[in-house]
Amino acid sequence: MKKKINLCVISLLAGLASVTAAEAKGARPASDRAVEQQTVRKPLAAEQASKVQIAILLDTSNSMDGLIAQAKTQLWKVVNVFNDASQDGKVPFVEVALYEYGNDGLSKDGRWLRQIQPLSRDLDQISEDLFSLTTNGGAEFCGAVIDRASSDLKWDASADVYKAIFIAGNEPFTQGPVEPMNAVERAAAKGIIVNTIHCGAEAVGISSGWKQGAEMSGGKFMSINQDKAVVHIKAPQDAEILKCNAALNKTYLSYGSQAKHKRTQQLRQDQQAERLSESGAAVQRTLTKASLNYSNSAWDLVDASQQEGFELKSIKEDELPEEMRKMDLAERQAWIAKMAGERKSVQEKIRQLNEEREKFVAEQMKAMAEEDKANTLGDAVVDAVKQQAETHGYKFDKDAE
Repeated sequence: MKKKINLCVISLLAGLASVTAAEAKGARPASDRAVEQQTVRKPLAAEQASKVQIAILLDTSNSMDGLIAQAKTQLWKVVNVFNDASQDGKVPFVEVALYEYGNDGLSKDGRWLRQIQPLSRDLDQISEDLFSLTTNGGAEFCGAVIDRASSDLKWDASADVYKAIFIAGNEPFTQGPVEPMNAVERAAAKGIIVNTIHCGAEAVGISSGWKQGAEMSGGKFMSINQDKAVVHIKAPQDAEILKCNAALNKTYLSYGSQAKHKRTQQLRQDQQAERLSESGAAVQRTLTKASLNYSNSAWDLVDASQQEGFELKSIKEDELPEEMRKMDLAERQAWIAKMAGERKSVQEKIRQLNEEREKFVAEQMKAMAEEDKANTLGDAVVDAVKQQAETHGYKFDKDAE
């Protein structure tokens, strides 16, 4: 697969500003003005990115352990769909929301459902939340959880933004106190496409309302085997990609009150993905970390320094990484620039390795029998996302600008 979109993090700190007439008159030292100009940057999203919003609604009743397992391994695959995409020349980033429903461990008054994460770019947190899910019960009310997701989340009002709900479960779609078809219609009125994923036989999904629910909003009805193991074709490039992940982690400069927690969380989610090595989760996670979709401006100085209004001098010394505390402002800026350059170089290497990897995987897939190919949550979501996002002007792979 040939990539035509450069998703590299843009290099920081273009250089010192030239001396202006005002500086010459002694208004402020040129060095101070130059440092300040380097700390205030327009956000990448405003210049080069468009938005995608996806809410994933998972049935966590007793029979859904396999579904949760697939979600843990394939979160990164779903997000990576947009790594090689563009919309009007802009690179899309993905916001993901997560709900669970049908779990007797939740509140009856809340209709056995809860919002785990609102629409967010904090993919490490979403991954951690997926690994914390357990099954129990229960009463699966599809209409209720669709209604909550469409009304509670901060969906973008623009018709150009691809907005989609993916709800997965195995009980009749029509259960519960909220009429699901009405809930789907209310979501569609906001420009949200509702896709339904029935865990089980296709005929059962059709007869129990899952297909009709998808059709109400122009969504896609899919049937999957939630207990099927995720297919991962091991490629010669996998080991080198994972080595790059270790190098990538060294470029993170954690700061602020969440520094220790978020840095630990990042490494923990790396380890969680590595434990699922047979599913390819670690490789897919690394590909995400080499893309625009992996943004940690709330705790990483390299990402934060790309945000509009960011001022390094406003960060307290004891909230900086230890290696930066004895540096002056200019040295700190230079250190961030160095880490940004190293990150960009590693990310580019990961993308090049993945180009080779995808060619190898494509050849191996051709030789596989159809029954051996995956029919899982991630595959269902990826197929639907590509088809639907194209109607909103997103271009993928060889068609991308």
